Amino acid sequence: MTAAKQVIVIGAGIIGASIAWHLTKAGARVTVIADSAAGGVATPNSFAWINASWGNPEPYFRLRTRAMAEWTRLVQDLPGLPLSWCGGLCWDLSAADLKTYAEEHSSWGYGIERVDRAAAARIEPNLTELPDFALHVAQEGVAEPVATAKALLADAERHGARILISAVTALAQSNGRITGVDTSHGLVAADEVVIAAGVGSPDIAATAGVRLPIETPPGLIVHSRPYRKLLNGLVLAERLHMRQTAEGRIIAGSDFGGGDPGMDADATARELFAVMKAMLRDSAGLELDFHTIGYRPTPVDGFPVIGRAEGMRGLYVAVTHSGITLAPAVGLFAAREILDGERDPLLAPYGLGRFAQ
Repeated sequence: MTAAKQVIVIGAGIIGASIAWHLTKAGARVTVIADSAAGGVATPNSFAWINASWGNPEPYFRLRTRAMAEWTRLVQDLPGLPLSWCGGLCWDLSAADLKTYAEEHSSWGYGIERVDRAAAARIEPNLTELPDFALHVAQEGVAEPVATAKALLADAERHGARILISAVTALAQSNGRITGVDTSHGLVAADEVVIAAGVGSPDIAATAGVRLPIETPPGLIVHSRPYRKLLNGLVLAERLHMRQTAEGRIIAGSDFGGGDPGMDADATARELFAVMKAMLRDSAGLELDFHTIGYRPTPVDGFPVIGRAEGMRGLYVAVTHSGITLAPAVGLFAAREILDGERDPLLAPYGLGRFAQ
């Protein structure tokens, strides 16, 4: 019997956690290395919307809908994950764009229902502003991001994975192959290294001469204090996107990625919270608790980077701005590719090599 492959996963956000969990389940000896606790940096600032919504070409839509199906599989394999298929009510596009989105995605098999004002009021009865026409997708949902990442890592650890809180200072290499990582605690050797460190990924990759063309746009999201239930699902309105968390916090951004914090983030947060509060009935007691500013790891063409780094054996990269939606599929596909050499066809457009031209 051959020895289990030793794999280092750099990053403890939702993508790193999913890859680590799937690798461990498949029999690899996994070490997760991160310079922060479970949840990482971008994950805690995520709106956490699971979707295959508008604005995506069909190949990316297919990857996202597969990922949505993998969420259902994942929660069966790991019961208790904070996953809710709460549905999304959307009217943040023009009427013409809503119609185009509905026609296109319906033809692809997405479960879009066209709703009028009365139907929207039945879906979300506590909204003070209702559209004449909106789209409702019952199959969209949320996964509370930090709790999910922690659950995946804790289960991986129970099954033999090792979690090391340490800064990665460089990728170790020999003869064109990555052999481990240098950390603030010393060298950790491995057969394969996975970079899933979000916004920190380009600097880590650069230590081995690998270029990751990533942008990191900021996004401000406000979080209320826990409050009684006002929202049933995701609301993607013209002026803001909002949802209510499992613990009762209402979170909102100018869109799902959060908005520009501007020169005065506190003022921006207060203004956004006032807009959110005005959109909700019976919200007099709703109070702003805090705001977050997340920096989303976004490849320059807007699509994921998932796959081996060409010309550098032993290195795998997984960086994407849709981490919550894609996490279970990325984890499954990455584990198969790393351990068995099988690359899922859905990942074909998303290798790092596309930036080499």
